[in-house]
Amino acid sequence: MTKAADVMSRDVITVKAETSLRDLAEILSQNNINGVPVIDDAGDLVGVVCESDLVERNRPLHIPTVFFILDSIIPMENPWRIQKEFKRLTSTKVEDIYSSPAISVNPDTDITEVARIMSEKKIHTLPVVDRGKLVGVVGKGDVIRSLI
Repeated sequence: MTKAADVMSRDVITVKAETSLRDLAEILSQNNINGVPVIDDAGDLVGVVCESDLVERNRPLHIPTVFFILDSIIPMENPWRIQKEFKRLTSTKVEDIYSSPAISVNPDTDITEVARIMSEKKIHTLPVVDRGKLVGVVGKGDVIRSLI
């Protein structure tokens, strides 16, 4: 059976939380990739950031529904959602938009399990971690090529 180690990219392009979104966009575009792992200064995996995170950042601001009672404005949504919307809109660094904790697999994970995780979690970039260290990344294209 095909394993993650058989199809993963070993030369992993990574970013750090402080990477600017402009630099992230250039990295994704220039390397023709959908996403990259986010690592900390020790090289440990802390999350993943994808093109969809950049697209989500640029969608229009959702104006929360409110109602008025006695000259008071009462939001119909949780305040944390409003705060999240403003953070998304004003984001400038990877730390503002990346997904954490990262969903990852190990090198021995069967490719069918990789495909299941990607499908169920709706993710396109899956880091491969061995003994806590990032050793590769599997993209949806890698899964498709494994079928050939």
